[in-house]
This record gives sequence, C-alpha cells and structure tokens, in this order.
Amino acid sequence: MSTPAETPTPERTKFQQWLVDLPLTPNQISFAGLIGNLVAAVLVWQEHFVLGGVAFILGSVMDTLDGRYSRMSGKGTTFGAFLDSTLDRIEEGIVLTAVVMVYAKNGDDINAGIAALAAVSSLLVSYTRARAEGLGLDGKAGFGSRAVRVVILAIGLVLAEGELVDGLNLLDVSIWVLAALGVFTTLQRMLHVRAQLNAPRD
Repeated sequence: MSTPAETPTPERTKFQQWLVDLPLTPNQISFAGLIGNLVAAVLVWQEHFVLGGVAFILGSVMDTLDGRYSRMSGKGTTFGAFLDSTLDRIEEGIVLTAVVMVYAKNGDDINAGIAALAAVSSLLVSYTRARAEGLGLDGKAGFGSRAVRVVILAIGLVLAEGELVDGLNLLDVSIWVLAALGVFTTLQRMLHVRAQLNAPRD
C-alpha cells in the first residue's frame, strides 16, 4: 500500500525567509496594528485627518500582515486567530467612534448618526459571517468586506475637510457609503444564509 505523497512546501524568497527568521509573533504584529489604530483614533478626534488616515492605513496594513505572517512562519495559534479577528473589530470601531465624536463636537447630528450606523453595520457584517460559519455555513457573501471598508474609510480620512486637497472633503461621502454598504452587506449575508438553509439536501 503506497503512502500519500507529502505536499511540497513552497520555496520562500530571501525576503520571506528573513521575515520568518525575525523574533516576532503574529500576536505582536496584531498589537502593533491596534496601536496604529489607537493613534489614528486620537488624531481623528483632534481633527488631524491626514495624519489619522495615514496611521489608520499603517495599522490596517499590520492587520493584513499578521495573518499572512502566521501562515508563512507557522507561528500561528488558535488563540492568535481569535485575537486577530477580535482586534480587527475593535480597531475599526474605535476609528469610526472618533469620527462620530468629531461630528458630534461640531454639532453635525445627522452625520454623527450616519457614522454611528456605519460603525454598527460594520460589526454586523463581521458578526453575520462569524455566526454563519459557526453554524457550518458559508458567510462570505456581499460586497462590504473589511478590505473594502478599510479602503473607503482611508480615502475619506486622507481627503477630509480639504486638509490635503483644498476644497475637497470626502469624509462625509465615505461615511454614508460605509453605512449603506454595511446595511446592504448584512442583508445580503442574511439572505445568503437563509438560501443555504432552505436549499434541498441530498
């Protein structure tokens, strides 16, 4: 009886090997992302939008790298995967909370409410996927993935209040788009889960 062939390990580039050899853990990269987003939230709250946007982008890059580093280095743990997902939700929430505070501070109740809706709906997008997968179903349907939301919010922050480009303010637009996208994606995932549950089984 022949034994199954082992799956060959892909060869790493010199840069990848250098990364793997670093005395880092995926959890440390995750916490670096958290720090970056905390800095972003403080800067946004103080209405330094461009700097806040840059910190948000750097923190989000760390969020992307921790999972890839975990897979590439083999240093990942089950708790690390849980921590990564949890910190992702916290980071997005605190930056959007800072945006809500800015609008509230300036007496813009409508946009403060829309930014709050964007924060809540972004959490619902993540929750519906996690709940679906907890039931053994696919929960990845919809357009508003975290990567898409990060790009939209980053553009809104960097191009807010004419700070980078005179006369251009995309923060309001980005918040409205995030809120609408979050609600729509949540509904998409709910319908997707329902369709799977109602599908005929063999």
